[in-house]
Amino acid sequence: MKLLFAEDEVSMAEAVTDILTYHNYTVDTVYDGADALDYARAEQYDGIILDIMMPKKSGLEVLKTLRSEGNTTPILLLTAKAEVEDRIAGLDMGADDYLPKPFVMGELLSRVRAMLRRKDRFTPDIMTFGNVSLNLSSCELKGPLQSIVLPKIEYKLMELLMLNKGIYLSTDDILVKVWGYESDAESGAVWVYISYVRKRLATIGADIEIRAKRSVGYTLAKIGDAD
Repeated sequence: MKLLFAEDEVSMAEAVTDILTYHNYTVDTVYDGADALDYARAEQYDGIILDIMMPKKSGLEVLKTLRSEGNTTPILLLTAKAEVEDRIAGLDMGADDYLPKPFVMGELLSRVRAMLRRKDRFTPDIMTFGNVSLNLSSCELKGPLQSIVLPKIEYKLMELLMLNKGIYLSTDDILVKVWGYESDAESGAVWVYISYVRKRLATIGADIEIRAKRSVGYTLAKIGDAD
């Protein structure tokens, strides 16, 4: 799941980003409202976390603009303000939830999960395809022969393929969605990790496979099914 996080306090932004990343979210972090708006317009996120008090544009301004443009991505507001008016304004503008500062990380994670669950695009905790299941909480890949806890990159790759089963994803698409825009990873890394995940699928006795189509990309399909 991919999140946009906008917070102008650098130390807090780094701490929250680390926690979200540890819990298997992919996070783009920005430090002002103008960048938050640009990123939200340019990318498709599963959820957005906005601090209300930010330079250049406030979180409320970003929220109002996105909703006026028809962007329905779930949004969680963070605020140090205690005034009820700010919370009401944010909810009236289309925010899905708010969380006052200071907060504990466990509550933030719980609010993020709840926010994503309320939307049609929510991904269940366990994804299944064929005789294979992927637990999004534990990163466990399970088949009829055994279960394996996937390392981070393999997990993100498998999740991406299961979300897009039957659809060919280009190498560039995979690089961006698995490694991120700012990564130095090159196209060869995709092939290497595709081979790792193929071996995992064989080990667990999967009836699904990763297919490659030259100059097109990779997809997940059931063994024996026509393309």
